[in-house]
Amino acid sequence: MARYKYEGRDRKKIRTGIAVANSRKEAVAKLRDEGIRVIEIREMPVTTLQKDITFGNPVKRDQFIMFLRQFSTLMRAGVTIVDSIHILSQQVESKALRKALSEIAEELRKGNSLSDSLAKYPKIFEPLTINLVKAGEMSGNIDDSLESLAIHYDKAYQTKQKVVSAMSYPVVVGVLAIGVVIFLLSSIVPMFADMFEGFGGELPMITQIVMGASDFVMGYWYLLLLGGFGIAAVIWLMRKDPRGNMILDTMLLKIPIFGKILQKSALARLTRTLSSLFSSSVPILQCLTMTEKVVGNAVMSKVILASRDSLERGGSLTEPMRKHWAFPPLIPHMIAIGEQTGSLDHMLSKVAEFYEKEVEAETDRLKALIEPLMIVFLATIVGTIVLAIMMPMFEMFQNVDKL
Repeated sequence: MARYKYEGRDRKKIRTGIAVANSRKEAVAKLRDEGIRVIEIREMPVTTLQKDITFGNPVKRDQFIMFLRQFSTLMRAGVTIVDSIHILSQQVESKALRKALSEIAEELRKGNSLSDSLAKYPKIFEPLTINLVKAGEMSGNIDDSLESLAIHYDKAYQTKQKVVSAMSYPVVVGVLAIGVVIFLLSSIVPMFADMFEGFGGELPMITQIVMGASDFVMGYWYLLLLGGFGIAAVIWLMRKDPRGNMILDTMLLKIPIFGKILQKSALARLTRTLSSLFSSSVPILQCLTMTEKVVGNAVMSKVILASRDSLERGGSLTEPMRKHWAFPPLIPHMIAIGEQTGSLDHMLSKVAEFYEKEVEAETDRLKALIEPLMIVFLATIVGTIVLAIMMPMFEMFQNVDKL
């Protein structure tokens, strides 16, 4: 959307201001609808400070969930879609969402559908949101679709937060341990190195190793930085390549302890998404296509794609899942039962709830186990360095006593 500075006249006086529109022609039409005859209009240049710089989704997930719940509540209260969008555009915290809603309200006033209007903002409204809203428009139950979306995103958000919480603790402690070790090797150990040189005797092996590590850190610290950046660059490049992405996700799923949590989290997201789409009567092939894009794991995305291809060929939905190690037998079994009973969305919802509870239990157990382990790990590293410094000093004191 561009900004246009205009000068015009209404029935009473000369008016100036700024109009926001996709084109100059649209801006003039908007002003004409407001009773303003344009005398002069020109597009305003966009400065660097005015540009919205965003990475990924510009709206936080918890704010988006709140928007969906408020939208659903207004619709249930009998407020029109246009008025609901207008009210929410003045209340939401996110600047990007506020701007998008203001422009969506304009689209709705022109007669465009809500789903088509949302589709113009793909960075904010995912295909899942657009398709469920479209299904709600067709059934006349947009409020139910919005509530279903809010529940879906809330469940997915809570599960993701539990996984992030479980993973972040060892990462933070690990980074802290590396920082402490580098500080000790670069600042404390060199202070004792000069003293040990005049000791004369042979230093203990542990002291020699620690002093060698200290010399390496002091002399080749840039190699450590280059190594860190190199590893990050390799991971980034692998994520950009489909084969590399597949290798990384396979490795993540097979990591002891953590891999199980990531697997169950992805399965919960997969089944929750399928359940939400099926319950809104979205065609099954379209459901699988969208789920393949949002599952967040290349290994499982490949299996979902294979299931879709199997259906297109007249085969079974569950056959590729049964053959793949990433899918426990529970998933294809429950899907098969759901297909036979005609309650596939209900069965998938139950499976999603099961795995969400599993993720919660696993993360709680992991946090309870990993906290003392990380404390012992950090104490061992620091204790080893301290011991390496103290052992030669004890020997020096013993030699002095003998003299």
